[in-house]
Amino acid sequence: MENEDLNKLWAEVKDVWEHGFMGVDVGSIAVALAIFFGFLLIRGILSKYILRRLHLWAEKSENKVDDKVVDAIMPPIRFIPIVLGLFFAGQYLELDETLGDFFGRMTRSLIVFTMFWGLHRALEPIGQMSKKLEDILSPTMMNWIFKVTKVVVVFIGAAVILEVWGIAVGPLLAGLGLFGAAVALGAQDLFKNLIGGITIIAEKRFSPGDWILVDGVVEGTVEDIGFRSTHVRRFDKAPVHVPNSALSDVAVTNFSRMTHRRIKWKIGVEYRTSVDQLKIIRDEIMKELETNDAFAKKEEVSTFVRVDAFNDSSIDFLIYCFTNTTNWGEWLEIKESFAMRIKEIVEDKAGTGFAFPSQSVYLESLPDDAAEIFVPPVKKAS
Repeated sequence: MENEDLNKLWAEVKDVWEHGFMGVDVGSIAVALAIFFGFLLIRGILSKYILRRLHLWAEKSENKVDDKVVDAIMPPIRFIPIVLGLFFAGQYLELDETLGDFFGRMTRSLIVFTMFWGLHRALEPIGQMSKKLEDILSPTMMNWIFKVTKVVVVFIGAAVILEVWGIAVGPLLAGLGLFGAAVALGAQDLFKNLIGGITIIAEKRFSPGDWILVDGVVEGTVEDIGFRSTHVRRFDKAPVHVPNSALSDVAVTNFSRMTHRRIKWKIGVEYRTSVDQLKIIRDEIMKELETNDAFAKKEEVSTFVRVDAFNDSSIDFLIYCFTNTTNWGEWLEIKESFAMRIKEIVEDKAGTGFAFPSQSVYLESLPDDAAEIFVPPVKKAS
């Protein structure tokens, strides 16, 4: 009796072993798992020795771009043994037609994913190699081109995977045409901002790092020009996202592209200042502008020091000049030194003073009934 029970148990074990899962015996599944884990072991060896040596080799070169390329493609390369393990494990199992077709499609999808993943990651360091193109198209345009290229790579990779699974992309896109038209009508602002961004980059109005001013909109430093908006950091460090259309249709002042910074002052001196003193002030200020290397010469830019107007309380000079530096901090320092020098010229060289608002009242006669003005007698010396 016991022998019969043992035989039945053994028969059940053999049946389970032979039929296993979905018609695949357990032994084959065990061997397939061993193959897969063997490739995982190969992956560890590949990462520890071969890829590490490849990274060290790249570090020895003077060019740093190859280091970034190697770092970028490391994860896809590490994923290759996993794909190989799944492929060879599936080949060993000798699956039926339905399951084999599914497993084959999944393996091909992983191969496509690995290829396009590596290409997508390699685009960034490859983009940094195109310095000559940046001189022609500008860094911002190159940044946009590589962003679009990354989107295209992702789209093509997804389309290839869909084709692997028997989903035709062409009819799918055609079926989405009406939906796309409806979306386009509701996304007019998006396309308007996209075109505005292309206009900004094509016309090279400004680039990341430039200090810009748009009256009534924003003033600050450009940090990024995106597909929809431009990221500007104000001087109080607050970020502002301005739609590209708002920057492409208005006047934008780009202070970072100034060749010089301007100083335009009006200074007033007292009315008692003589003509000779006015000439001294004019000539000494002009001499300061001509001899000080901080200021641009009058051959390069418009430079004026002239008596400009007779104001209510002063005789006004117009001082119009430019500094060689465009740095705001340096410009403030130069302007401060220039102001102190003008004060020395007016008070020490010319011997006069600066005017301040004043008012004089003149009386030609007193009313008949007004009291007479008392004038005290002068005491005679004894």
